[in-house]
Amino acid sequence: MSYKFFIKNHTPQSQPIRGREAEMIQGRSGGWMFKADVWSMLRRCLLIGTAQNTHYAGKQELTGEFVDVVTQAIALNPNRVAAEILYASDGRAINNSAPLFALVLLSMGETPEAKHTFQEIFPQVVRTGSHFYEWLSYTKAMRGFGKIVREAGKSWLSNADVKALAYQLLKYQQRQGFCHRDALRLFHVKPLSEEHDRLFKWVIQGWEKLPREIPSPALAQIWWYEWLKRNPEKTHEAIAKGKLTHEMAAPVGKMDKRAWQLLFQDMPIGAMLRNLGSLTQLGVLSADNKDNLKRVAKVLNSPEHLRKGRIHPIDVLKALKTYQSGGQLGHSKKTWQPVPRIVDILEQALELSFDVLPPTGKVFLHAVDVSGSMSYYSVSSIGLTCCEIATTMALATAKAEKNYLIRGFATDFRDLKITAKDSFGDAIAKASNHNFGGTDASVAYDWAIKNKFKADIFCFWTDCESWSGSKHPSQGLAEYRRKVNPNAKAVYVTLAPYNISLVDPKDPMSWDIAGFDPGTPRLIQMLATGEL
Repeated sequence: MSYKFFIKNHTPQSQPIRGREAEMIQGRSGGWMFKADVWSMLRRCLLIGTAQNTHYAGKQELTGEFVDVVTQAIALNPNRVAAEILYASDGRAINNSAPLFALVLLSMGETPEAKHTFQEIFPQVVRTGSHFYEWLSYTKAMRGFGKIVREAGKSWLSNADVKALAYQLLKYQQRQGFCHRDALRLFHVKPLSEEHDRLFKWVIQGWEKLPREIPSPALAQIWWYEWLKRNPEKTHEAIAKGKLTHEMAAPVGKMDKRAWQLLFQDMPIGAMLRNLGSLTQLGVLSADNKDNLKRVAKVLNSPEHLRKGRIHPIDVLKALKTYQSGGQLGHSKKTWQPVPRIVDILEQALELSFDVLPPTGKVFLHAVDVSGSMSYYSVSSIGLTCCEIATTMALATAKAEKNYLIRGFATDFRDLKITAKDSFGDAIAKASNHNFGGTDASVAYDWAIKNKFKADIFCFWTDCESWSGSKHPSQGLAEYRRKVNPNAKAVYVTLAPYNISLVDPKDPMSWDIAGFDPGTPRLIQMLATGEL
């Protein structure tokens, strides 16, 4: 009689690894994984967000965990929390909502250090009128308007740059159930100058009579906005001379093709991405309008524009998917025939929106989670799934390298037939055709062992809910190192805000990275070469 069955190296994922029980936690799928630490969880929640349901948990439950994580982290080190909020807010999170939410929690910290760091980072996180009112709505719901909040709100509304403040107050006149009049009264803001006084009077009282002349350069856009309200048939003149944005002109003017053409000439990159469909439907963008297509390429295919505009790869991916749909996706009620050149520009913009290094010469094996749960989790209203985002990020990493393989894992390791020559749209379509089955991340190692594939680094793109295998992924990696490459590294890019990890915390050559960061491909390259 032999007891080898009890001391074997493999443990089913439905059970914790023997002797490591205290380090592991049972996921919502039933599988046992290592518990993610508070700082890994904080970054995941800030970059990914928790305001969407996932396959295994609802947004209420996920956000409750987010609050617990941020509160715990603030108690440990409020300065580090502030640094993480800034990191996410600077174009790395899919949007600024999670950093704003965490900012409110930071203001609720019990220590003077927490309150000081809140005040210090506030203007760097709350950059626009839209951010300001979203922060106000969270503050009202969660904590009320105490001294520290009043000081922050008053400071934001007392921006010494009157022109910049006027721009925000005009562009975002109301959001989240608040308007500027409410904010000025709530924070008892006193004007710093005569120009501030004029601006605040416009906010509270409006202009019953339009001044014959523009009061000051700082208030020029407001004057033209008020002029357009009284002369809506002269929309073209107001846009051309007053440099009004779409948000300023559309509510009071008469928008036609010429008006949109004028807006397009100075349209910032974010607005351009959101309005490609409308511009195509109106005929401003067409296959034979070379000048306008040239401007789209100049803006969207500029790494500098993408960075300055804090354009996240998912912003571009959403724009690409929406535009290709011809109006079938998203909130627009318009329909259009996509212009092939614009699709090409968006494909290139998507590649440029990631931060990558020159080829490293290392061999990368990308394992994209194509199980059923990855197709369920949608991170936006137009239906971007985790699988689509995982495929996009994996392909962006592969495009920067020469030696790579991209396959998909569920309960087996599938050939997705994706290469770096594929467009992002084609790669997503190929991966989406395989969205089914349970989840077993260890099959990637089984395949590599069987085929003696010598990878320098395994890159997993997953929601981390691995549960169906006969051994844990960490055990599969250990076996691969024994049999094929003892120096193999592994990176698990987590694309859902769960408190679990597939990384053995005792393995110095395995890393857990929060997903949705444009710098992830570059970080993986640096890990592969040993720079980190």
